[in-house]
Amino acid sequence: MATSKSPNTSSSSSSSASFDELPRETWWENVDLYECDGFWYGLSHLVAAMKAQSSFKARDDDVLLASSMKTGTTWLKALIPCIMDPYARLVNDYDDGYQDPVIQSHPNELIPPLEIQIFAQNSTYDISGMPSPRLFRTHLPYSKLPESIKSPGNSKIVYITRNPKDTFVSLWHFFNSIRTVEQGQLPLIQMFDKFCNGVHAFGPFHDHVLEYWKESVKRPEKILFLKYEELKRDPRGEVKKLALFLERPFGKEEEVDKVLWRCSFERLKNLEVNRNGVDPWAGFSKTAYFRLGVVGDWKNSLTEEMKERLDQITSKKMEGSGLDL
Repeated sequence: MATSKSPNTSSSSSSSASFDELPRETWWENVDLYECDGFWYGLSHLVAAMKAQSSFKARDDDVLLASSMKTGTTWLKALIPCIMDPYARLVNDYDDGYQDPVIQSHPNELIPPLEIQIFAQNSTYDISGMPSPRLFRTHLPYSKLPESIKSPGNSKIVYITRNPKDTFVSLWHFFNSIRTVEQGQLPLIQMFDKFCNGVHAFGPFHDHVLEYWKESVKRPEKILFLKYEELKRDPRGEVKKLALFLERPFGKEEEVDKVLWRCSFERLKNLEVNRNGVDPWAGFSKTAYFRLGVVGDWKNSLTEEMKERLDQITSKKMEGSGLDL
């Protein structure tokens, strides 16, 4: 996920006065979110997104992984670099000093959050030195992306989404996992109300999904729209689809097997860098990114009333779109 830390810049503080006029809500007990053009952002994300819109120049071979929070981003952060590295399909770990792209990229050093680290002043990360093809990730809605990414060209956007009930429950568990014992758990009902009302980071969830969905329908060569549930149900078929979209089609079935093994949930979860590492952008343990990795876990947390409420919101939002969540 993109970091929750504010950019250490003068522009962040100097521009905050103008943001005071925006609608503001408290989320996650002590985080202020600001509504801008229909979506909610932490101040640091909003400032950085605006910088990105005015400064970022996409290359034709850039790849952007976009998603709402907790919809399968972690899996895609491993799959995309692995698919794009031809050696990852052929060799075993540690063969001839081979540097596994999953181990190298999954800690997030090679897939920085587009809207934060690249455009924060005084950042030590130099985007100009990134070799092509560059891989980025973001939780920004489509309407907030830099125009150079959205404009006609060969750069690609991969978007992944998930059933909103599982998304919410995963989000709730995620933030609980990075809280201290003294802080205790976030109240489920209050978080659920916020989620249903669209007041959460990069929310509303349904609007976020619909923006990318509608663009993917209009420009399937530009945006690949994936569902976490389909990736779990048919990983071989979906990974092949992803590789074809990235213009890195598989030549042999064993190449697909190698990528799926290298990026499997259990392997990622048990990598040393994920068991004991710390996210360099956000500052918390990478173990927070790995819980169950299953479909339907919402049944263990949501009541029937909560389920019905969110289903009704989803049905109303998706009506006429051609998209089924």
